[in-house]
Amino acid sequence: MTAADPQKIEAHLQRHGQQHLLRFRNELTATELSGLLEQIALVDFDLIATSPDQSRAAESADDSKSTRADRAAAPQQVIRQPRSETDTRLRTEAAAAGEELLAEGRVAVITVAGGQGTRLGLDQPKGMFPIGPCSDRTLFQIFAEQILARRRRHGAALPWYLMTSEVTHADTQAFFALHNYFDLSRDTVFFFRQGNLPAVDADSGAVLMSSRSALCSSPDGHGGMVAALKNSGCLQQMAGHGIEHLFYHQVDNPTVILCDPVMLGLHAQRRSQITTNVVHKTDASERMGVLVDLDSRTEIIEYSELTPEQTAACDADGQWIFWAGNTAIHVFRRDFLEYLTEEGIRLPLHQARKKVVHIDTAGRPIEPMEPNAIKFERFIFDALPMAERTLIVEGDRQQEFNPVKNADGQDSPETARAALSAIGRQWLQEAGYVVPGETAVEISPLIALDAKELTTRLTQGDVTVNDLVCGSVSPFSTGR
Repeated sequence: MTAADPQKIEAHLQRHGQQHLLRFRNELTATELSGLLEQIALVDFDLIATSPDQSRAAESADDSKSTRADRAAAPQQVIRQPRSETDTRLRTEAAAAGEELLAEGRVAVITVAGGQGTRLGLDQPKGMFPIGPCSDRTLFQIFAEQILARRRRHGAALPWYLMTSEVTHADTQAFFALHNYFDLSRDTVFFFRQGNLPAVDADSGAVLMSSRSALCSSPDGHGGMVAALKNSGCLQQMAGHGIEHLFYHQVDNPTVILCDPVMLGLHAQRRSQITTNVVHKTDASERMGVLVDLDSRTEIIEYSELTPEQTAACDADGQWIFWAGNTAIHVFRRDFLEYLTEEGIRLPLHQARKKVVHIDTAGRPIEPMEPNAIKFERFIFDALPMAERTLIVEGDRQQEFNPVKNADGQDSPETARAALSAIGRQWLQEAGYVVPGETAVEISPLIALDAKELTTRLTQGDVTVNDLVCGSVSPFSTGR
């Protein structure tokens, strides 16, 4: 079926009871009708088919969540933060292996950047949000500078793939062009767009329409990355360039260590298909998904699945079961993502009841007072139980996980900027400088990717401390 064959589409709609989608076809211009047919042609009606009975079944499934959590155990395949010389040596050896992967050109970066910064007061892609403590460098620029610095350090090709959405794609491309791709070669930065899924009426299962020529739809979630990589040709392109491992992160975390050689090395050494970075939750009730062992597989349990009693549950040794908070930082084998695109292999759809503005049978807009529709999305972490080999690596929370999700309070621009400054102050202190506690510091990855490199740059006189702090400051003293 193609958008150029309206008869086939109409017959297809009738088979699925969705013929109302062409109710206004005689009122549309040729361009509007063509666009509507293209939208309809992309819908997998078997996949999103729903009914009142199925909807109630999905709701009743919530009752089994506590049982699922009761079966869970703390994950066993975990590389914890170093606690001994042996642990430190393990990570040192892994870093060398990761650096080799980078130097051989076997690694690429995937940034999930489909969301807008609406919660932050930004009606643009979230990656355009200014977050640098001193310079207001954007999230996109911080990541671009990390990638450029890695390329220079390791002699790596390190291509960058950014997953956008329908609402962020054009603005993201324009922003990169405006900034000359942040000195990255244009032919090494690739934009691919995630798909959309339609919203359906919660009672009837009918696909809703936002106008007489458009369906109500929304992005298909970060799990849509798998299909988007295949449909865009990016997976095939990666294979052609010898890319074997994909470092995945989301756009809202400015302190992520892109292509961390330690994580890459551990991932390769353990022959993992998916490796996940976790951090220890600050308290039992923190709203984070957690990685667990469940029925001999690694899975994620969302915080909404846990009762207050379960969040604080301990094992026989008195340790939290649900401690391993998901940071949405992963390393994937490319061939595993290819496996997920094979016929009959797909990530499950998740349903959520939402209020969705739509038109009625007369084409009049309806603004519901209560949730009236079901939206669908996929989650990339649902690939975990589909993998034969997984690995979990515990990260340093202060250094690696400081997302920008809320306008204020926890996980806000204020806390992210404070974290960036704290990292800078720590690096300066390791270099031997006495830094006042509240000093705002910003260290571009192009100056240093880590504390050791910063010490070298300061010692060689390539940079001064005053180049790294905000505003006019008094000279810093050194403890040397």
